[in-house]
Amino acid sequence: MNNLTNNILTRKNFLCIGLDTDPALLPPSFRRYRNPTLEFNKAVIETTHDLCVAYKLNTAFYESLGSMGWGNMEKTLTYIPQGHFTIADAKRGDIGNTAKQYAKAFFESLPFNAITVNPYMGADTVLPYLDYPGAVVIALGLTSNAGSADFQCQPLASGEKLYERVMHRLAESIGPDRLQFVVGATQSKSLAQIRSAIPAHTFLVPGVGTQGGSLRHVFTHGAHAEVGLLVNVSRAIIYAPQVGPGTMSGVRAAALGYHHEMKALMGHVH
Repeated sequence: MNNLTNNILTRKNFLCIGLDTDPALLPPSFRRYRNPTLEFNKAVIETTHDLCVAYKLNTAFYESLGSMGWGNMEKTLTYIPQGHFTIADAKRGDIGNTAKQYAKAFFESLPFNAITVNPYMGADTVLPYLDYPGAVVIALGLTSNAGSADFQCQPLASGEKLYERVMHRLAESIGPDRLQFVVGATQSKSLAQIRSAIPAHTFLVPGVGTQGGSLRHVFTHGAHAEVGLLVNVSRAIIYAPQVGPGTMSGVRAAALGYHHEMKALMGHVH
């Protein structure tokens, strides 16, 4: 049993909080700081770390700030307690030496535990990340956006859909300790079928919260014996209405709501 699975079962939740920190959306009380993003991230982590098992940083919100943003990612990682699973939501996808440099950036220069990748250039875009012992690759499978129908859901001559071929191909060659898949919560009709075909790998599930996906449905149709889910919630937690200027009361209340619902759903899991 890996550390993430152990933490999910021990802490009775599978919540990943997305630190998609947009300076334009920060509460006014944080804008007085020299580095509002960093102060906000620190406050969110201090307020929620006992309610989740993972944090995901969407790198676009940091890369857009240039060198300060890269510094913010690095510093934010130092605020996250050891034992929490950390994800660079970078959605990189390239081959050979380029992929090796991305791996170095997010597993060495920035010591994340996992990175999201776009595998649609082929399996060789994924393999360089596995050169880092213990590092986890989270491959896009079936995403939560409406545009997933444009390419991912297109049928192949074999009768498979493209996303099914991609997921099967990767799962056949990379075990569940090193590979996870992004499967959107809004893909409710496909979730049970995907779990049946990919029984052991963990799914990182966006789309619960602001996008309207059902946590109960995700658990009922996507969980396996050791849960095998990380449900990411970003905006619905970090931008939750706050009680009083500059407080984190609303953020904690929102995270606590998901925490309690997950604990209830996991009641029968041992």
